[in-house]
Amino acid sequence: MAESNFVDYVKIYCRSGKGGKGSMHLRHVKYNPNGGPDGGDGGNGGSVILRGNRNYWTLLHLRYDRHVRAEHGGNGGRDKCHGTNGKHAYIEVPCGTVVYNAETGKYVCDVTYDGQEVVLLKGGRGGLGNFQFRTATNQAPRYAQPGEPMQEMTVILELKLLADVGLVGFPNAGKSTLVSALSNAKPKIANYPFTTMEPSLGIVGYHDNKSFVMADIPGIIEGASEGKGLGLRFLRHIERNSLLLFMVPGDTDDIKKEYEILLNELRNFNPEMLDKHRVLAVTKCDLLDDELIEMLKETTPDDIPVVFISAVTGQGLNELKDILWKELNSESNKIQGVIAEDTLVHRDKDMSRFAAELADEGEDDDIEYIDEEDIEDIEDFEDFEYEDDEQ
Repeated sequence: MAESNFVDYVKIYCRSGKGGKGSMHLRHVKYNPNGGPDGGDGGNGGSVILRGNRNYWTLLHLRYDRHVRAEHGGNGGRDKCHGTNGKHAYIEVPCGTVVYNAETGKYVCDVTYDGQEVVLLKGGRGGLGNFQFRTATNQAPRYAQPGEPMQEMTVILELKLLADVGLVGFPNAGKSTLVSALSNAKPKIANYPFTTMEPSLGIVGYHDNKSFVMADIPGIIEGASEGKGLGLRFLRHIERNSLLLFMVPGDTDDIKKEYEILLNELRNFNPEMLDKHRVLAVTKCDLLDDELIEMLKETTPDDIPVVFISAVTGQGLNELKDILWKELNSESNKIQGVIAEDTLVHRDKDMSRFAAELADEGEDDDIEYIDEEDIEDIEDFEDFEYEDDEQ
C-alpha cells in the first residue's frame, strides 16, 4: 500500500546560528602611529523561526527535510567592520501546529494563524570587538568577546486540524458518507470498520455563499483514550474544533448509551473538550420508519440538539446544516471560542507512553547531525591573534 501523503507528526533537528567573535585588532599605520583599537563586533547568529502558512495542510514537506540550520554570524574585522548577521531559518508549518521537545516531551509553542511567526531557537549574539572596551585608563585593550554559542533542539511537530465542526462517532457511523454528501470532499467509503484511516476536511456550503469547515476523523472505539484502536492518535484533531457533532447509527440498540461512551472517551482524553457545544445526529434513518423514529426520540439525550438524518437519501441534511450554523454563530459559542483561544493549555507529553507514541508514528529513530562548522575551536574563546597592518 502506498504511503499516505497526510503527515501530522514529524520529528526534526533544529539549530540556530552562533554569534561571530569580536575582532581584537590595533590600528597601526605609517602616518597614524597612535591609531588605537579598531576591532569590529561579530555578527548575530540566525534564529530558527516557525511561520504559519495556510497553503500547507500537512507536515509532509518536513518529513524529508529533517535538519533545519540557521547561518552563523560572521566575525568582526579591522577598521571597526561589523560581522555579517546570519540568515534566519524559517520553517513553514500549517496552522494548528504544536511543538514539543522530543527529549523531554515538554510543550514548547504552537502556531495558530497564517503569517504568525514564533522564534523556536534564538541565534547567538555577536561578540564585542576591542574597540568597545577602550577607556581612558586602558586605551589599547588586547581582548574581545567571543560570540554566544548556538542553540539546538530535536522537536516533535504535531498538527491539530483547524475546523469549525468535528465529527465524533464509532466506526461505520456514517461520518465519511455525511462529509461526502455535504461537501465536495471524497473520503473513502466502504462497509467495514476503520475505512477512514486519516482525517479529512470538507467545506460545507450554506445559504448566501456562507460556509463552514467540517473535519472527519477515524472512528473512536471504547478505550480509545487509553490507546485502543486509532482514536488516541487522531483525537487531537478535534481539540481545536468549536463544535462537536456526535454521530450514532439509528439501528443502534441504545443511542444514549453510545453517546455517553463517546462523551466519556473525550472526557478521559481532555476534559476541556466537554466545554464545546455539541450536537447529536442519528444516522442511517433511511432504514427506519416514522413510527420507529418517534420512539427513538424518547431515548435521546435531552441536553443537546438532536436531528435524524440520512446522508444517502438527504433526509434531514438541511435541518442539520441549519442547527450547525445556529450553534456555530450562537453568542455563547463565540464567547467560548475566545476564552478557549486565550486559555488553551497544551499538556506535556506523558513520558510513560511517549516512547510508544514515537514508535507508533515511526519517529523513534535518533536524528544525528554533525557539522564541521559547529565544532567550536577553543581558540575562539581564549586566543586572539594580533594583527599589524603596516603599510
